[in-house]
Amino acid sequence: MSHDNYPAVQDPGHGQPVPNPGLEEHVERYTDANPAAANRAYAAIVGMLAAVPVLAIAFVVIYFAVPRDMFIDFGPIYANAQNVGFGLTGGTAVLLIGLACVQWARVIMTDAESIEYRHSAASPPEARAEVAQQFSDGVEQSRFGRRKLIGGALAGALGFSLVPVVVLFADLGPWPTRSRIEETLEETIWADGVPIVNDVTFERIRPEDVEIGQLINAQPETLLNYEGSQQAIEKAKSSLIVVRMDPASIRIPEARRDWQVAGILAYSKICTHVGCPISLWERQTHNLLCPCHQSMFDLSDAGVVVFGPAARSLPQLPIRVSSEGYLVARSDFTVPVGPSYFERNAPESYMDGDA
Repeated sequence: MSHDNYPAVQDPGHGQPVPNPGLEEHVERYTDANPAAANRAYAAIVGMLAAVPVLAIAFVVIYFAVPRDMFIDFGPIYANAQNVGFGLTGGTAVLLIGLACVQWARVIMTDAESIEYRHSAASPPEARAEVAQQFSDGVEQSRFGRRKLIGGALAGALGFSLVPVVVLFADLGPWPTRSRIEETLEETIWADGVPIVNDVTFERIRPEDVEIGQLINAQPETLLNYEGSQQAIEKAKSSLIVVRMDPASIRIPEARRDWQVAGILAYSKICTHVGCPISLWERQTHNLLCPCHQSMFDLSDAGVVVFGPAARSLPQLPIRVSSEGYLVARSDFTVPVGPSYFERNAPESYMDGDA
């Protein structure tokens, strides 16, 4: 194409304009001049795209077949086998799609120079019609019509590349079946005889060491039997607050008469609104305040909600004194701990502090 409308270029040596050099002479590509080379490139592109579904399926097989605790220990390499497999299959699939598209543009699409002149910000109807024509020309130049297998292979490669993404949705958490919820969200590691320990020192707690008005952040001693992410999961459900109040100032429901020890009560530390940890304790009012959304629970009245968006009373843990003189649990929580949701129900009477 001509560059006649381009401004003249000044010669720095003589201060005189020089002729517009124009476009260089077009050199035909090897694949344009040699049909056999074009066919080989075409087959290579289709082959790369055809390998993507195979790699996507291999990704899924690795997800289900390779144990998560399997590691590769070869020389300087020590890595999780599943992660290595994901990287090799998923990464190679993405790489092949990119290489195929680049090679397609380099050797299959029409090799023609073009110039696009600047225009005003507002596009007139003629310009829009020109864009539509350019799009049609681009479709023609991509040679979709003549090389139809590339389009189908690209669509298949992109479609299969989404399969690993869909499979990985399973890692967002367990399927929320009724039995699964009961075994996970609605069950903690508290059980009869499990010692209550300070969550900082992990020392067991004697009743005589707890003063009236004192709040202690606590955990089950059996938390030490877990490691890593599993320990974090159990801690998130089992975290506890232990408080002592004057027995004369406590309203104890009849069903919970033996859940306390001389004014010492234990409640879940997890707010029943959205699950924030709470320990803002007001000694005089016996109220526990959640710092996230200001839900307030009256611990002297069975943990009922007195203010804020929480919809359920704070779950109370039944406790007793062991033969060794330490505070221990009598059982697990009798209602689910943590935030409320529509599948999670507590007895209607529990809303009023009974069980």
